[in-house]
Amino acid sequence: MLESIKKYAKPFDSINDLDPLIESIGDAKYVLLGESSHGTSEFYTLRAELTKRLIVEKGFSFIAVEGDWPSCQNINRYIKNIGSPNRNENEVLQTFNRWPTWMWANEEIYELVKWLKNFNQQSKKTNKVGFYGLDVYSLWESMDEIIKYLDRTGNSGLKEARTAFSCFEPYNRNNESYAVSAGYLSENCIKEALELLTVIRKNKWKYDDDDENSLNMEVNSLVTVNAEEYYRTMVLSDSKSWNMRDIHMVEALNAVMKFYGDDAKVIIWEHNTHVGDARATDMKNAGMVNVGQLIRQQNYPEDVYIVGFGTHSGTVIASTEWGVDYLVTNVPAAQPGSWEDLMHKAGARNQYLLFTDENREKFSKTVGHRAIGVVYRPEQEQYGNYVPSIMSSRYDGFIFVDKTHALHPLAKESLVH
Repeated sequence: MLESIKKYAKPFDSINDLDPLIESIGDAKYVLLGESSHGTSEFYTLRAELTKRLIVEKGFSFIAVEGDWPSCQNINRYIKNIGSPNRNENEVLQTFNRWPTWMWANEEIYELVKWLKNFNQQSKKTNKVGFYGLDVYSLWESMDEIIKYLDRTGNSGLKEARTAFSCFEPYNRNNESYAVSAGYLSENCIKEALELLTVIRKNKWKYDDDDENSLNMEVNSLVTVNAEEYYRTMVLSDSKSWNMRDIHMVEALNAVMKFYGDDAKVIIWEHNTHVGDARATDMKNAGMVNVGQLIRQQNYPEDVYIVGFGTHSGTVIASTEWGVDYLVTNVPAAQPGSWEDLMHKAGARNQYLLFTDENREKFSKTVGHRAIGVVYRPEQEQYGNYVPSIMSSRYDGFIFVDKTHALHPLAKESLVH
């Protein structure tokens, strides 16, 4: 495998060196751009530069990310000048106030939002480039958005929305409290959440306007139903709650694709563990699926292109425990025999590799592939940070940055807590 990497991997110094990758993407409608951590500057900047090229050169319609729908709507409204958007990029990113804030409230995203705003202002297209969050965590915020809209407009569904909200209200916006009650005590809000989704879908045409309220209502009601199931299953089964989360992200994505029409094309930003096809990892044995697998299964092969990202060493933003402040943490040299170690040994430089019919077989052996989460303890990474993967089945291309640097979060004092 090392010799094959030496043969097929190509060095790159700038985004212009990635022309062959852009060409390889071809006419794909779904381009999934991964990351091996949520706290690495180069992953964000490279994805941003690739995204700009895909929008300009191939007419991509929108970006969909591993973020909450309501918070990402603030970016979407700002770059499209919908309604009364925030006045500047900093105000927009202040709305990402839930831990881990650094995932989206960072300097790298600040620059991309600025570019998107300018691009849309200059574009003559009716459908401006959008920015949407696909994640399932915003249960309370999504219900707030639904009630706020229905209260203001007097549209159908307000009664069902208030009934659902009343059911969830005793848990004081605490996801864990609801999870324990629903998972162990069978005291849940399934019925109320489903009734809300049903009435929203039935009356969706009434919400249709230039402010995208029809789409906004549909996805927020989807979040309500799927978040309920996610939290209900999380205390009983890691694999079921994982599957619920990724299935939801694809459902939300499909709703946005339908909203944009038959010619829609999307760029998806998520962690490698979500975009890299689960069937090429040990997740398959655990009965787990992910976004990359589901999108491949739902579409023609030529319509989907998945790019993984990784590094050999450097620094990263992460926390030692869930919910605590982030640290700039050293990423140790990749473990011997891992994919990142092989890439480094093939040439201690930035390089990319395209998996094609010519070479896929040469990368068909299982190898450890590093994944760093928002919680990261480098001294313990040998116990669970390397995912056994068949790289040429998991991805269509791979971008390797030999030495990476920590993401640049916006100053804490500029964020709302």
